[in-house]
Amino acid sequence: MKGPKPLTVVIKLGTSSIVDEKTHEPLLSILTLIVETAVKLRKDGHKVIIVSSGAIGVGLRRMDVEKRPKHLSKLQALAAIGQCRLISLWDSLFGHLRQPISQILLTRNDIADRTRYLNAQNTIMELLEMGVIPIVNENDTLAVAEIKFGDNDTLSAITAAMVHANFLFLMTDVDCLYDKNPRTHPDAQPIEVVEDIGAIRADVSSAGSSLGTGGMSTKIVAARLATSAGVTTVITKSSSPGNIVKIVRYLQARKKHASSQPSPISGEEAEDPLSRSTASLALDAIEKPPLHTRFLPLSQPIRDRYFWILHGLAPHGTIYIDVGAHRALSDKAGLLPVGVVDVEGNFAQQEAVRLVVVEKRSEPGLDGKLWEGPGVEVGRALVNYAAPEIARIKGHRSTRIESLLGYADSEYVADRDSVSLLRRESRPVTPVLDKVNENGGGVAAYENDISL
Repeated sequence: MKGPKPLTVVIKLGTSSIVDEKTHEPLLSILTLIVETAVKLRKDGHKVIIVSSGAIGVGLRRMDVEKRPKHLSKLQALAAIGQCRLISLWDSLFGHLRQPISQILLTRNDIADRTRYLNAQNTIMELLEMGVIPIVNENDTLAVAEIKFGDNDTLSAITAAMVHANFLFLMTDVDCLYDKNPRTHPDAQPIEVVEDIGAIRADVSSAGSSLGTGGMSTKIVAARLATSAGVTTVITKSSSPGNIVKIVRYLQARKKHASSQPSPISGEEAEDPLSRSTASLALDAIEKPPLHTRFLPLSQPIRDRYFWILHGLAPHGTIYIDVGAHRALSDKAGLLPVGVVDVEGNFAQQEAVRLVVVEKRSEPGLDGKLWEGPGVEVGRALVNYAAPEIARIKGHRSTRIESLLGYADSEYVADRDSVSLLRRESRPVTPVLDKVNENGGGVAAYENDISL
């Protein structure tokens, strides 16, 4: 009998999960549990990646510095010192269980450059095939504000999308998301499953630690990125890493149970209470996982080059387009100059820009613009022309590009394979899983169809 399908699992650990906030000493008890959890997942046949913060925190302890400095050069120096000791610590802990690891250090520049992005992707995939657990971190020694991810939650989401992971676990100091702050509101209710991040009503007031840069709000952003790429994202308690194995096994058991059920029947058999109760008992026999919040992925994920255009590149400007151009892009056509209403920013050929849909005016307004309203960002694109060139050809047919510019590199402002549109699915939020199960279908039906 075939076992469960092997999965790729990304585990993100913040600085507060790795070092003590006051003493800066490594939290060996938690780190040891993380190592044991990762090895258990490997023994279950899964591939594991750890995105680990903590280099600066470990550097503070090594140099006996009490507070995180504000100057960039000092932070980079502490990161250089701490990264050596951090990877040595991971290697030592995994070495006791004979599990090889590797170190991957990235900056946003590595993601923005397509060749380097693919090299990083190929390297990580090869390491996973070799049975190695990559330890990924931002290269704080080289990163400056302009090329930083901002926090490792974002880095973990991009890493998960890069390797087409099945799960991203964001480890934090609370069990899950709540509708209110559980520290100040005893009646706070857990949010166990989220189908639509845009409609979520949760408390995100939890800030990052004094050593880290993230908080609950950055985890929501990371979940949005990861789920758009088809990655199920989970928030769970960092002090209980064993939750990861339990959650993965629970979801696999649900999948196995769903696939073993016969096809839906109709008529008298469908109304047989004995048949229904037997199926219900089999489902109840599956051990419930620990409390956590699970963000379900989009049914039509954005992957590979399109994800890279949307989330790997920093936009250098904005192109305002009309409704007709947006409709054409949705129908898989390229962006023609006739659909461009306005240009903003100073960008070069083959740089990324935002695409914003606006309502076009028949005549320029008092502000001189041919459009009105705030506009709605609908995607990103790599352009074939620089900003001054697009400003000259906007609103004209492609046949006039050569007469306007003196040359015509392309009939399109942006080719369709260089345009990535945002997916705006409207799905209901499910605050508590039990309520969904009472109603029948909903999240339970979705999970039975999840790719495990």
